[in-house]
Amino acid sequence: MYAVIETGGKQYKVQEGDVVFVEKLPVSEGEEYTFDKVLAVSKDDELITGNPVEGVTVTAKVLAQGKDKKIIVFKYKPKKNYRKKQGHRQPHTKVQIEKINA
Repeated sequence: MYAVIETGGKQYKVQEGDVVFVEKLPVSEGEEYTFDKVLAVSKDDELITGNPVEGVTVTAKVLAQGKDKKIIVFKYKPKKNYRKKQGHRQPHTKVQIEKINA
C-alpha cells in the first residue's frame, strides 16, 4: 500500500516505514504530523485518486529538523565589474511515515 502526498509544493510517493526529507514543517522533533492532502492511494490493488482524496490521511513522526548542503549563487556581468556571491542552505524536515489511514 502506498500513497502520494503533497507538501511544500512537491509530491512524494510514500509507504509505511519510509523516511522522507520534506520542506520545513512547523513541528518540533518527536511530534506527529498529519498530511491531509493525499492525491492518490493504492488500496487492495486499486488506485484511488482525487485532489485531495476524501477521508484519507497520512500520519508521520518528525525525526529531525535540518538544512541541506550549501549552494552558491554567483551573479556576474561581464565588463561591468559586477560580481555578487551568495550562499543558501534550504531548511528541511526529516519524517518517518507511520500509517496510511485509508
